[in-house]
Amino acid sequence: MTIISRLVKFSRRQLHTIVSKDFIKPSSPTPSNLKTYNLSLLDQTSTNTFMPMVALFPNSHVCRDKTLDLKSSLSRTLTKYYPFAGRLDKLAPAFIDCNDDGAEFLEASVDGTLSDFLQRSQHEDLDEFFPYGQVHRNSNRGDDDPQSDRMIPLAVQVNHFECGGIAVAVSLSHKIADGVSMAHFFNDWAKIARLSSRDQKHKLDIDPKFISFPDININCMGFSLERSSEHLTWSFMFPNSKINELKVKVKAMTAESGQPIANLTRVEVLNWLLHKCAVAAATKNNLGVFKPTLVAHPTNIRGKMIQPLPEKSIGNFYTILEIFTNNESEMRPEAFINELQKKKTQLKGLKDIDTFIDLLINSSLEQAQRNIDRAYICTSLCGLPLYDIDFGWGKPVKTTIGGNLRKNSFILIDAPNGDGIEALVCLGKEDMKIIQSDPELLAFC
Repeated sequence: MTIISRLVKFSRRQLHTIVSKDFIKPSSPTPSNLKTYNLSLLDQTSTNTFMPMVALFPNSHVCRDKTLDLKSSLSRTLTKYYPFAGRLDKLAPAFIDCNDDGAEFLEASVDGTLSDFLQRSQHEDLDEFFPYGQVHRNSNRGDDDPQSDRMIPLAVQVNHFECGGIAVAVSLSHKIADGVSMAHFFNDWAKIARLSSRDQKHKLDIDPKFISFPDININCMGFSLERSSEHLTWSFMFPNSKINELKVKVKAMTAESGQPIANLTRVEVLNWLLHKCAVAAATKNNLGVFKPTLVAHPTNIRGKMIQPLPEKSIGNFYTILEIFTNNESEMRPEAFINELQKKKTQLKGLKDIDTFIDLLINSSLEQAQRNIDRAYICTSLCGLPLYDIDFGWGKPVKTTIGGNLRKNSFILIDAPNGDGIEALVCLGKEDMKIIQSDPELLAFC
């Protein structure tokens, strides 16, 4: 980092001061028959990282102790989400000890206003909102953790801006949950807080589904996702009007090719555009030589099987759809999007979750890791109720994912007020320089 970039970053920085630390335990003890929760093979092969999600709320002028409300509602939420209050091994865990030791809860003050942060911040500035800066693989927790051989799967930090705004940041182990599970937990916690504050506890219908799996230990560390200081995460905003223009363009391109695609989704066309522009940047930095690529699309499988799972099944219930682009002609939308749609259709032929896990058992984890290492990973959180999170102070002005993402990855999130999609893009710094000024990409921002 140059001296100038350090000075720019320092000028943006707002002072964070941790004012309290606590552990929040479930309001009711976990029954003895639920004390051990076995991780599925999907959980065990998932990356051993933390998912960082933060929701930012303006000052609602609600005259209550928000921190006390958050603590008491989290305690009641953990009674339903009891594995989140347990402990698991840091290395290759196969089960969760649901011992009710609790989730970590930190409170911080921010020397600045929410509006200043939203106007001046860059993506990396979000990291300070998270407990110990715990985002993905990064953490400044240090080696003084008294439970160094075991992992605390859930940590929360509540950040108070001097204007009265609040940032609620959740860091949740990917070993026990995926992005869908995170969204359900965040919303259920908020719902308990909101209805409890209005004395409407009788309307609470929080019912997450934790599925019982057999006791199987494959001694797996989980898939590894490469991260480096040589990569940069940047946010691009695509308004609905521009996404509609992109759909029109893609429809025209596919019709001209003789392979028209009628039912295009927002996510499909954006994944195609982002991948196309990222590969073009990499090709330019590779002296114009195209390298074959692989696009990996993590996809929620809960409702896509013949015997679907409940939508509020908590855990890792996703598969990765792989699209190979071996030459530049396969980068065209009629090839890329058609292949993606075909892969989605094939998912609907799976009978149930047991069938899916059998396929995983018979697959090569080593080959899967090799594919991940060279892939562009495109994850969509669109359609999840990330802007419905309401603790009783109104809905957030922004909900997003923190941390520097894995190299060559895109995360798509609905924009505030439903007006478009925010794309978090992580590329090598030299590729990012090109894509930030790519006229084809910027035409739709």
